[in-house]
Amino acid sequence: MAMSNQTDKRVFVQSDDCPIRDVVAQIGDKWSILILFSLVDGPDRFNSLKSRIEGISQRMLTQTLRDLERDGFVNRTVYPEVPVKVEYKLTELGKGLTKSVWGLVSWADTHHDDIRAARQHYDARKQ
Repeated sequence: MAMSNQTDKRVFVQSDDCPIRDVVAQIGDKWSILILFSLVDGPDRFNSLKSRIEGISQRMLTQTLRDLERDGFVNRTVYPEVPVKVEYKLTELGKGLTKSVWGLVSWADTHHDDIRAARQHYDARKQ
């Protein structure tokens, strides 16, 4: 993101250097925030996460956990047991992110009814 001297409006460049495109877009997908907040209370296992996040497929949970691990938000620990035990937990970076995003999550919870009413009002005008 850069500031333009001509208009003093933000310009969003298509580059890996743009933090919005590089970081925010990754965590702003349909599942990442739900997974991160599912891990706020402590480590959890794959099947437990899947049962707690309604509607997520096994494939999507696997891919999103890999993406969150790649970005440093989640640690994956494999225990040498039979059967193999795998746990996921937030890293310090992940904990910092959830603290930062908590305001948005709380705001969404508080204003959900208002947003739904606005959508209904909009949709009724468009019919």
